[in-house]
Amino acid sequence: MTEARFLRRIAWTALPVVAAAGLTVEILQHLRPDPALRPWVELFSLSFEGNVATWYATVLLFTCALLLAGRAARAERGRRGWAFLAAALAYVSLDEAVGLHERLNEVVPSGGVFYYSWILPAAVAVIVLFLAYLPFLRDLPPDLRRRFLLAGTVYVAGALLMELPLGWVAERSGEESLAYALVDFAEETLELVGATLLLDALV
Repeated sequence: MTEARFLRRIAWTALPVVAAAGLTVEILQHLRPDPALRPWVELFSLSFEGNVATWYATVLLFTCALLLAGRAARAERGRRGWAFLAAALAYVSLDEAVGLHERLNEVVPSGGVFYYSWILPAAVAVIVLFLAYLPFLRDLPPDLRRRFLLAGTVYVAGALLMELPLGWVAERSGEESLAYALVDFAEETLELVGATLLLDALV
């Protein structure tokens, strides 16, 4: 088995395991509340920070950053584009670990679907970055371009678009409700799928 196939297999195996563990503890906690279960929820839930799911997402994103950096080092053209993408993914992995984006909620107050108001400046940044990268994307081989666009679309759908219903639920039901846990599970899972699709394309 080649290293690329091994890395793919690890990523696509870990994804459902991490997601299923997070969903299982959340559902058990809400169906049969038990203080003894709380530590397991905090350890595996995709809604909590600083746990197994956060660690895996951080490693996955940083692995993508390293693969992009390798592309940049070998590239005969578009080196700056690859290098910037590598830096961007390294930042996203850092943000996943420490939650830098959440500090923007205090800067841009809002409510309703924009309860998590950090998505407003983030959406502008994503649109600007996408437009700036159109020439880079056009120069990619068609198959790689399609896979990049798919990975990016899935990741952004989770990271940004799912924050809209999540904010709405959080404002009305709170962040401890089952509805919040399920929407957040969908959001975090989409992010993991998008990052895994990117890793698959890069290897």
